[in-house]
Amino acid sequence: MKILVMAGTTEGVEIIRKLGKIGDIYLIASTVTRQGADLVTSAGADEVIDHALDERAMEGVIRGRRIEVLVDATHPFAADATKNAIKAADACRIKYIRFERPSIDIPENDLIYQVNSFEEAASEALKLTEGRIFHLAGAMTLQRLTEKIDPHRIVVRVLPSVYSIKKCRELGIPAANIIAMQGTFSKAFNLILMEEYDISLVLTKESGETGGTPSKIEAAMELGIPVVIVIRPHLAELENKRVFENLNKLVRYLVRLCHL
Repeated sequence: MKILVMAGTTEGVEIIRKLGKIGDIYLIASTVTRQGADLVTSAGADEVIDHALDERAMEGVIRGRRIEVLVDATHPFAADATKNAIKAADACRIKYIRFERPSIDIPENDLIYQVNSFEEAASEALKLTEGRIFHLAGAMTLQRLTEKIDPHRIVVRVLPSVYSIKKCRELGIPAANIIAMQGTFSKAFNLILMEEYDISLVLTKESGETGGTPSKIEAAMELGIPVVIVIRPHLAELENKRVFENLNKLVRYLVRLCHL
């Protein structure tokens, strides 16, 4: 069986690692970065596509490589990628399966502000503080902030990739305000960074426990710092689709499909 895994997350890499141990499965992984490609190659992907695929390109990959199942393990906020995957899978009449990283329960607290978009988050941040803002939502969303807020007021933590750092500099973020690190960080470490950079507000997104959202919120709460959190987009396209929140259950399902 040929399976295409859209592996833009830690869980996507783990799915490939688990499936790679099973015979009779040929794994093709798609990522949007060279760094991601290296990770899925190490995890055991038989073939890697290291650039973004729109709907038409996805259809071309599915038909050209005779894909039988598409597993979408992209980030909860990669809404366009998920929509394109669903359309392509439906057009090619193959199975579409979604791995959805479990959500967290956001605490009820007067310092936590939930919003529906990054534009709304920027507006809320402007109202709440005149100090430094800690942007913990990825380089791809940073422009929504810099369009409204002086970049010199923004401290960012991004992946240590050329793309991310270049994007920050292009948007006017001072080099001294760029923290290039990879990982899910503890509450203690987040707290130290917030104190060190004299942060007045944290802006993040609800990317689950794997994305480190709870430790970011907990650190800010201990310091009495407001948190503006962008909640996940709801995708009507996922209705009536098979969605898993448990990685092992997804893998077991795929193994059963392989042996039907």
